[in-house]
Amino acid sequence: MIVLYRIYQLFIMLPIALVATFLTALFTIIVCSFGKATVTSYYIAKAWGMVMCWCTLVKVTVNGQENIDKDTSYVFVANHQGAYDIFSIYGFLGHNFKWMMKKSLEKIPFVGYACRRAGQIFVDNSSPAAVKQTMQEAHDRLQGGLSLVVFPEGTRAKNGKIKSFKRGAFQLAVELNMPVVPITISGAYEIMPKDAKIPHWGHIVLTIHKPIVAPAEGHDMAQLMEQSYEAIKSVLPERYK
Repeated sequence: MIVLYRIYQLFIMLPIALVATFLTALFTIIVCSFGKATVTSYYIAKAWGMVMCWCTLVKVTVNGQENIDKDTSYVFVANHQGAYDIFSIYGFLGHNFKWMMKKSLEKIPFVGYACRRAGQIFVDNSSPAAVKQTMQEAHDRLQGGLSLVVFPEGTRAKNGKIKSFKRGAFQLAVELNMPVVPITISGAYEIMPKDAKIPHWGHIVLTIHKPIVAPAEGHDMAQLMEQSYEAIKSVLPERYK
């Protein structure tokens, strides 16, 4: 079975993935040149995420879709198990958003430029001034009614286990009194962990938890981070905790 799957990957999956990624970046650049970055680029990327999962024979199940409203802006925070976290969220979250992503990803030829044109937010940690500028950019983008997706661990876990969270996304939620929605990703580690070169078929489960809404006096940073962490952890298999 594994031999047949590798043949399938080489002659079918890989060409589809490469063409889909190229066309996604190309169409994104084109539509954003006409000022359609907010909505159109999201649906292009959504289709890309679905194709990337389907061509790898990855099934994605979403639980808790009823917990979010498509017309409400959120800060989504998710654990980060592997590369297929991105494809599964893009393809199956069902909510328009922008990513907060590492600055280094902007250097990916063609794709990085498409992400910039689409309005994704690149986190620059090179200096306090750069961090402040990144936060201001995210602040301005969220003011426009969009949602934001962040991996608060900062990077993929090498063993799939959830790590401690960084403050950036939560700081934005505190400043804007925005609801935070924890998302648990389970199964992406088996498909393509951090050091893997090629993916494997499998099943990813996205669990969308209920929004953590700011009280009248505003969010408490420490409490917000702990609530989000515990919600994500609560439905993870024991091996990921």
